[in-house]
Amino acid sequence: MSQEIRNLEPKQLWNKFADLNAVPRPSKKEDRVIKFMKDFGNALGLETFEDEIRNVIIRKPATIGMEDRKAIVLQGHLDMVHQKNSDTVFDFDTQGIDMYVDGDWVRARGTTLGADNGLGVAMIMAILESNDIQHPAIEALFTIDEETGMTGALNLKGGVLNGDILLNMDTEEDDEIDIGCAGGIDVSASRSYHEEETPDDSVGYTITVKGLNGGHSGMDIHKGLGNANKIMNRLLFDGFENFGLQIAEINGGSLRNAIPRESVARVVVAQMYDEAYVFDMQEIINDIKTEFKTTEPNLTIEIIKSDLPKKVMDLGVQEGIIRSLYAAHNGVYRMSADMEDLVETSNNVARVIVKEGEISIGCLTRSSVETSKFDLANALRSAFELCGCEVVFSGSYPGWTPNVKSEILDILVQVYQRQNNTKPKVVACHAGLECGILGTNYPQMDMISFGPTIHGAHSPDERASVKSSQKFWNFVLEILENIPKKD
Repeated sequence: MSQEIRNLEPKQLWNKFADLNAVPRPSKKEDRVIKFMKDFGNALGLETFEDEIRNVIIRKPATIGMEDRKAIVLQGHLDMVHQKNSDTVFDFDTQGIDMYVDGDWVRARGTTLGADNGLGVAMIMAILESNDIQHPAIEALFTIDEETGMTGALNLKGGVLNGDILLNMDTEEDDEIDIGCAGGIDVSASRSYHEEETPDDSVGYTITVKGLNGGHSGMDIHKGLGNANKIMNRLLFDGFENFGLQIAEINGGSLRNAIPRESVARVVVAQMYDEAYVFDMQEIINDIKTEFKTTEPNLTIEIIKSDLPKKVMDLGVQEGIIRSLYAAHNGVYRMSADMEDLVETSNNVARVIVKEGEISIGCLTRSSVETSKFDLANALRSAFELCGCEVVFSGSYPGWTPNVKSEILDILVQVYQRQNNTKPKVVACHAGLECGILGTNYPQMDMISFGPTIHGAHSPDERASVKSSQKFWNFVLEILENIPKKD
């Protein structure tokens, strides 16, 4: 771990972030970070325990003079998205994140940084460890598996927490205060297919789409970024329509909550179409690059001759899946009619796998309106069922309805304005925050979400602003001093 990270200000925050980032913590593999957090709480002599789903809760009494204030819950999630560049050699299961400072930004070498939600977690740890920060009674709630299902929040039972106010530290623009968010649902399509012998007199090709920005499939979905799965499908569709292209394999995208950055397909075309196919593909590649020249300047599409695969897809199934993927909506589906510039409903075609007789497609559909969420999910279901796929809905979680009359919102706005001489943006976001889920079992808890500036979350371009982390630190400390008194 570079010492330059630990020397950043505020040192309390960055040292805790460095400690946390030394611990591998992929979603659904949180054993090590759970132990790390429990050891941390126990070493401080604070009440520390796991709930039934393995969320970690640490309680700290109020500092002297703050005993009459409302108790607060400081909340963040322990897991992080694991993404790396294809040419980066890195084992997320065994290695800590390799960080460095780049001007005002902290980055990781070729991987996600884990600032989402590591900086929020580090802030809570620094407060728990401190001896000189004024605060009311605290319950620190560290949830698991936020990034791939929110199972920690979904399974937190009522009665575990006693706080009156929840401060979620998992948003990514430091001038925004979030009071609402989208819910989500996983849409999964699958089917088997018959593999055929590759026809004689065929030529093998490997098609690679790479160099896309990727990013958060909620927060970045409105930016018009390229989706590697959809771009690949355009190439396959044209090759099939015009030259009888046949697919051997597709491997596109990775996590549902990350906009796909890369896709690779192995295909064959008849020898007689070889030159015409390459010429036609180059024209399509040029067209696609022109379309994305502003948002995706580093987009690379390569079509290279390769070994001839032994098997290819049945043509009937192939045609159905290509057309279904073309029909499957990707990107913004509907903008909110109630909040300006807020995406209401969207979908991310996140994962496409075709290999050895099996097709698997994974989408993440988000919406702040439950009926709209299921409307789009059913549209996707229909598109995939038309090609014979079995479609399953899973991991559904609710959105968070904004409360513009929140007492803690008023306090945060006042503190922000006092510190920055300008008003913050009070917004709802298109990401899936845990507040909406936690509110189902704690409906009387006053909730708010905020955080430091983090760009490129869920991609290897993830970076956290040093200047913003200092702003975040000062903001949190003054909020703690201004928590209202008990009723």
